[in-house]
Amino acid sequence: MSFRAGDSVMHWVFGLGRVIRTEERDMLGGLTLYYAVQIEDMTIWVPEDEMLASRLRPPTTVDGFRKLQAILKSDGDALPVDRHLRKNMLIEMLKEGSAESLCRVLRSLVTFRKERPLNENDQAVYRRVEKALIGEWGTALSVTPFEAETDLRSMLARNEA
Repeated sequence: MSFRAGDSVMHWVFGLGRVIRTEERDMLGGLTLYYAVQIEDMTIWVPEDEMLASRLRPPTTVDGFRKLQAILKSDGDALPVDRHLRKNMLIEMLKEGSAESLCRVLRSLVTFRKERPLNENDQAVYRRVEKALIGEWGTALSVTPFEAETDLRSMLARNEA
């Protein structure tokens, strides 16, 4: 998988961005291609290596995103009450970097929040995942961030009733 300058991409941690350029860099005695990705006011450098597919991906298509909305409307996976186990489980769920994993994490946190308050880490993960999904949602469905956020929160509210 390779990207070109101008391509929209999803970074597994920081969310929606745009490749602004590529550059070969000499690292550890060998040339490696790096993607400069602009995400809001930050530029990150992502190496093209065996981990690229888990770090960067194209945004989900319209059809793909519409299928993912069913995940947001359903009940979430059970999360452990122990905060350390929960944190590790959320990290594992997010490692895949897919839009599906973002949706699963968000709906699971909403389900967990019905029974217990979210701790600081849970809240930080929730905000980061929500922001990434809103950005991808807006791109995939050609809607404003406000519309994407409104739709997302409406679907999640079904889980909180």
